Amino acid sequence: MTVHTLFVCKSCSAILDHEEADERAEGNQLFLKLLEAQKNNSTYSTLNIQSVGCLWTCVEKRSCVVSFVCPKKYTYHFVDLTEESITDLLQFSQLYQASEDGYVLPPKLPGILRSHLLVRIPPTPDTFSTTQR
Repeated sequence: MTVHTLFVCKSCSAILDHEEADERAEGNQLFLKLLEAQKNNSTYSTLNIQSVGCLWTCVEKRSCVVSFVCPKKYTYHFVDLTEESITDLLQFSQLYQASEDGYVLPPKLPGILRSHLLVRIPPTPDTFSTTQR
């Protein structure tokens, strides 16, 4: 079974300094609310949601960032998220998991995610399909 992971930066905060980030950080709150939403809806049970110490996007003054990652698939990095983006993130996870190479057409990005996508990274060359986009 292929593992699709949503990494959530737990130290992201618009109000706390990176070194001071704790359970109050917006990134950590986003992580906890994603886990709660996943627990309450079995549709999203196949998504591996993990917190990480830092996704190094705060350097660019962006807060609440996540990355969707899966071997042999595109990686998506979304920034400046809020609790209101939880449903959109979980809906995106379904599109991402259903796609063979992880490519989701931009018009299909749910809700606010279209304007919060910072980067889409292609799979590494050794796993890249012969039909490049």
